[in-house]
Amino acid sequence: MPIATIRSVIGAWIVLVYSICTVAADPPSLQKASGYTGSQAVAGWLMSEKLDGIRGYWNGERLLTRQSKTIHAPAWFTRPFPPFALDGELWRRRNDFAFVQNTVLDRVPAEGWREITYNIFEAPAAPGDFPARLAKARAWFQTHPAPHVRIIEQQVCRGREHLDRFLASVEALGGEGVIVKDPAPEFHAGRSPYVLKVKRFSDMEGTVIAHNPGKGRFSGMLGSLALRLESGVVFNLGSGFTLRQRQHPPPVGAVVTFKFQGFTQNGIPRFASFLRVRKD
Repeated sequence: MPIATIRSVIGAWIVLVYSICTVAADPPSLQKASGYTGSQAVAGWLMSEKLDGIRGYWNGERLLTRQSKTIHAPAWFTRPFPPFALDGELWRRRNDFAFVQNTVLDRVPAEGWREITYNIFEAPAAPGDFPARLAKARAWFQTHPAPHVRIIEQQVCRGREHLDRFLASVEALGGEGVIVKDPAPEFHAGRSPYVLKVKRFSDMEGTVIAHNPGKGRFSGMLGSLALRLESGVVFNLGSGFTLRQRQHPPPVGAVVTFKFQGFTQNGIPRFASFLRVRKD
């Protein structure tokens, strides 16, 4: 075969492989919760505990993170999964995010997966309202039982006071917060006014753009992280770090989660405190 022809064939294969990889890298169409302000009328909506784990999107063939990275789950873990899409949380127990993140995002599945559960809160491709979509997932696992798969329990919210009591009960157990969802609409991706995240503290993410040196007892260590928010706002995050984290801070380019209480007039988070590095 002439060299020019060989080069053409190789070039075509490179384009094909690149195209396949590009398609596979498209982020999944996830639904995102809006913040609960206290003004929304949520009586008759469905509420459940918000689990603090790693989000896992099952596209019918593979388990993906919210950034479309492949989750290398053991074959036995996903074998009972359906040919239709699911959205859920990979979780072990409350206040255990580090274990889940280290286990789930490892490229080589380890024994820790035996302790991970998949907690389903949506079946995005199923028709109908929210209860009907969950019913499809529930029906599948009734005929394909899997002890590590759970459908997150939902209860009807009777109003603001009921929501406050439920949130308090979740927090008393060490839980992160509550999700309250309008059961009527069909599924749609993106930020939704029909799915609300309820917490005492808000949280959000920012990208590390610089390390600011510490002073006094933190001399020679991290003083604060310069973060850029999705809005474009840049601010310094200086509280919530352990001594070890100040000695070994998240690298520039890392995405970190922090909690806060409202914003200043300039859009800077108030009372911000570091929570964790996001790797998913």
